[in-house]
Amino acid sequence: MTAYAHGERLQLVSLLRQVGPDAPTLCEGWDARDLVAHLLARERRPDSGVGLLVRPLAGWSERVRHGYAEQDWDVLLDLLAAPPWWSPVSNPLTDELVNTMEMFLHHEDVRRARPEWQPRDLPIELNELLWRRLSMLTTVSMRRLPVRVTLAAPEYGERTVGAGPHVRLTGPPGELLVFASGRQDAARLSAEGPSESVQALREARFAM
Repeated sequence: MTAYAHGERLQLVSLLRQVGPDAPTLCEGWDARDLVAHLLARERRPDSGVGLLVRPLAGWSERVRHGYAEQDWDVLLDLLAAPPWWSPVSNPLTDELVNTMEMFLHHEDVRRARPEWQPRDLPIELNELLWRRLSMLTTVSMRRLPVRVTLAAPEYGERTVGAGPHVRLTGPPGELLVFASGRQDAARLSAEGPSESVQALREARFAM
């Protein structure tokens, strides 16, 4: 089985070495250094993740992330390229399941924040993985939408979520995943439906 999670990780690290720590990303308020610090805290300090679920502990999560952000850039990238085997989110048993979508999206966060970026031609197997991850993501992210959305990936399948006026989004699994993860403006796909519903969907804040 191809390790797409690790492949996306290494491509992300390679790109980060090119663009530097101050490069913009699609993550609002974060530059490349902030994004790397988030990824390192996520897999090397699992205790810091509690702050993402328990609001009063959010300050603790931020302190851990800032601690990483203050380190040397090359050191941070070396750490990101070699995830710890003991981490609950990056060990050999969980890496592909947990990190394929995570690394793909954050790779795109850096790629698509650059001028003149173009969508990648992804392998069929990776598209299939992203389609499965998309099906799981939309169960959470789109459950409260004011529109009914059909996500259509030709050759991979369709999935409909929500209730209300119908909008159909068509594109490759990766583009649909970018859209459904809250990065609507960065996704290249076609949208069919009432114009006001399409606009509402593009402006929606998805639950993550």
